[in-house]
Amino acid sequence: MIPAGGDQAFYDNYAKQEKYYASQEYKDKYSKKKKKETSKRTLPHPSVLSYPVAVSPDETNGSRLLIKCFKYVPPSTAPVEGFAPREATKDFIDDKGVKQTKGNLLVNVDKNGKKTIRSLPYMADVENMGASDRLQSTQHLYYIELPIPQDVNDSNTVTWGDNSLNLFQLAGLMGITKGLAGEPIEDAAATMLNPLLKEIYAEDSGFRQQLSAIVAGKAFGADGSAIRPNTLLGRSRGEILNQNLELLFDSVNLRSFPFAVTFSPRNKKESLRVKHIIRALKSSMAAKKGTEQVGQGGFFLKAPDVFHLKYLHNGKEHPFLNSFKHCALTGMNVNYTNTGTFASYSDGTPVSIQLNMTFKELNPIYQEDYEGFSDDSAGVGF
Repeated sequence: MIPAGGDQAFYDNYAKQEKYYASQEYKDKYSKKKKKETSKRTLPHPSVLSYPVAVSPDETNGSRLLIKCFKYVPPSTAPVEGFAPREATKDFIDDKGVKQTKGNLLVNVDKNGKKTIRSLPYMADVENMGASDRLQSTQHLYYIELPIPQDVNDSNTVTWGDNSLNLFQLAGLMGITKGLAGEPIEDAAATMLNPLLKEIYAEDSGFRQQLSAIVAGKAFGADGSAIRPNTLLGRSRGEILNQNLELLFDSVNLRSFPFAVTFSPRNKKESLRVKHIIRALKSSMAAKKGTEQVGQGGFFLKAPDVFHLKYLHNGKEHPFLNSFKHCALTGMNVNYTNTGTFASYSDGTPVSIQLNMTFKELNPIYQEDYEGFSDDSAGVGF
């Protein structure tokens, strides 16, 4: 049936499209496309890479550096909804005809007259999962095992900064805080102003002179002379506003880890292994255009792969050295003339190659991350 004023050709075309979307031809085409998009990635190298070749990944071999590669998973922040019983705040009959009594838990009543406690949703918290948290349950794409680098260290830092607030700023902050806490604005304003007014009108107080100097400073500042209140107070009274200077916590920092590894291939198999390791790292640190994009890609680029690093000792997690969160490979430099001049074997493989990598963790380190290191057999932590 065509609505009044409708276009017959338009609705015929619409019906034709609907028929096509419901056809097996469209479903087959769509399912093939989805299968292609979700298929396992084809790697341009083996999924297990270990150097030197003579040392297999599963045997006891002293201290090693294990690098696992993962597909990047973005962070997720979402509200977490919980359910809990609620008390009735007054006597009333709800929309289902059930009488609710003030002070009692809200109830449901079924057709047989059986009462059950009603659980109502409430906003409990916010789930804030960083990329490193979400990657814990994902499967790695491949891994590389290398000799442990010569320069092994870690550096943990947080940022603290100087902070100061004078009397006026502290009073204003107190008033705003009380106002946000639900106190009437008049009471919040009184909280801010009363101590100042009391000080101004005290008989033996010099606060009026100080306040006049501050106001004068503001007036001159408006004229363009930029005279600071503390300048006037210092000249007129030999004192300044107390800045209440404190060192306050400002922010967390992300850690970086530079590594340098030297490759000296001894045979053709080892030469191919080194080539695969370098290719794997270069490929994984590059941004992705998307499976069906050509040229420079579409509107968006996908994030490169990320890595999880681990020190090993005798094939197991190292009992002393630091642990890592998931990292991005932010920089990579390959020196094919590590001996100072280019020298290669007959197949063109350089005799000595130095690989420099810089990894940076995706998320900061928090105190709660150390809760899993209470066992003395664990390492120093992050």
